[in-house]
Amino acid sequence: MEYQEAKEKFISTWGSLGTLWGINKAMAQIQALLFISTKPLSMEDIMEQLQISRGNTSMNLRQLMDWGIVTKELIPGERKEYFTTEKDVQELARIIAKERSRREIQPVVKVLKEVSSIKDDGTEKTKELIKQTKALYDLTETADAMLNKIVNQQQNWITKSLIKLIK
Repeated sequence: MEYQEAKEKFISTWGSLGTLWGINKAMAQIQALLFISTKPLSMEDIMEQLQISRGNTSMNLRQLMDWGIVTKELIPGERKEYFTTEKDVQELARIIAKERSRREIQPVVKVLKEVSSIKDDGTEKTKELIKQTKALYDLTETADAMLNKIVNQQQNWITKSLIKLIK
């Protein structure tokens, strides 16, 4: 397989995987392109290489920056904006895990806490609702606390965490 074919296959596969992680295909493809790029890319470079519109590129770059995965890079003498992504795979995974917790898990924890704290009117259905949502709340809060502990580790957090689990 030659470089261009391998590059296209990687970007396409990464795009498909992105949908499993809760981000759209174009967003994942932009991140993949930046990830394998040897230099920062302009919006025009990204549009050309991925064959996507300016609006789609702009919107997805903005979202990737909101996630903390992509940053703007100033290039002296250039008027265009250039973009780059985190190159350290473990740091990238840490950023994604932290952001997914903030966006997805923490709102669920908040709702489960609220729902499991309703006034017990003594009926069987209320007791069951409280019991089940409290169990889910406890599980979700514990999982989030574990994720936060792992995410806040320094470099090689995946390796360190796996070694601790194996021991």
